[in-house]
Amino acid sequence: MSQLRATKPGLLVCVAICIFIFLYLRSPDLEEEDEAPTSPEAVECGFYPDELCSALFQGKEAAPQIAKFCKNPQTTGIFAYLRTPGNCSRISQGLHFITRPLSAEEGNFSLAYIITIHKELAMFVQLLRAIYAPQNVYCIHVDEKASKKYKTVVQSLVDCFKNIFISKRQKVVHAGLTRLQADINCMKDLVHSKFQWNYVINLCGQDFPIKTNKEIIHHIRSKWNDKNITPRVIHPLNIKSEASQNHPEPSPEGNVYISPNKKFKHKPPHNLTIYFGSAYYILTRKFVEFILTDIRAKDMLQWSKHILNPEQHYWVTLNQLKDAPGAMPDAGWEGNIRAMKRRAEEGSVHDGCRGHYIQDTCVYGLGDLPWIIKSPSLFASKFEPSSDPLVVTCLERRHRLQTLRQAEVPVEPHWSFQQETRFNMKLTH
Repeated sequence: MSQLRATKPGLLVCVAICIFIFLYLRSPDLEEEDEAPTSPEAVECGFYPDELCSALFQGKEAAPQIAKFCKNPQTTGIFAYLRTPGNCSRISQGLHFITRPLSAEEGNFSLAYIITIHKELAMFVQLLRAIYAPQNVYCIHVDEKASKKYKTVVQSLVDCFKNIFISKRQKVVHAGLTRLQADINCMKDLVHSKFQWNYVINLCGQDFPIKTNKEIIHHIRSKWNDKNITPRVIHPLNIKSEASQNHPEPSPEGNVYISPNKKFKHKPPHNLTIYFGSAYYILTRKFVEFILTDIRAKDMLQWSKHILNPEQHYWVTLNQLKDAPGAMPDAGWEGNIRAMKRRAEEGSVHDGCRGHYIQDTCVYGLGDLPWIIKSPSLFASKFEPSSDPLVVTCLERRHRLQTLRQAEVPVEPHWSFQQETRFNMKLTH
């Protein structure tokens, strides 16, 4: 009895904290539903995680601190389905994959995705189901250095979808040719597949969409119809002068990106003028067919073996060729493909990293969510759910709510995440 009496004050304090959390996160402009919370976590932390996510998106100062008490990774459900392969209907429905085109426009505009992964298995599933649509096609490159168990689980998931396949594996080496070669391998598979697609987009396992499939299509059609998006610095590299590398051209947003190549070991083939830019792209199918067959593209791929981070030169350089399909010789650092926070841009492009920096790139924290959802970019990078799973969870639930609100077909019950309508509805506009 004495032990029980001793614990009562502590229990009362915990109850008081939980009541404060619940009252703080609830907002009068949230839509109310009659259903009761389904778990103790929902009672203690409001309708978890949606009300907490709403507070984080609004930038409420106490929300990140409250999140420390309320965090529940919610990835156990994902792993539960992945542990029982074979029942594809159960996997598709249980993991909330969208199984029909959500509009006629989307059904008639197919996107291809290349996704390179090697870790964060649960996030890969979250990324895949966020961008998945049955009219799209997906090539997954699993890095050879991934564990055997990881490869097996990914394969069992992929086997449940006719429009998802795994490409030839190879070990991706930082700053080497292998990352570029992985994309090329996937492009060969995509071109020779039975699926028709309009554009290809490359992603890595630490990316996540902040625009819906419909919004991505509208972005492409608004300015880039039949054009390639390969963000680059305005001026080409001057391979004759090492000093010229120290003053790269800033982008219209004020970003400065410096090529890791001070000079090249060999002269570029075909007297190509080498440009520097993003490793991420959105390319037309005709351009992909071009780079797989054109002698200049093939020779540049061989030449790329001798330079650092060739993927930051290859796509942007070939997109300057006037006879390349969809070429954009006059485009600069535009296209809004990726939202990233870099240490060098702190104070100008962004207000600081609320997570932590790795190699001068921000791994997002909960405090970065308001900045992310205000970005005009299609995707954001980078995320590490193993460090903070709630960051991706909040983005994913918001993204799914937006996706279903834009649907022009009846919404299937399994497409929705539980309690997602507890979001502050103003955040979805």
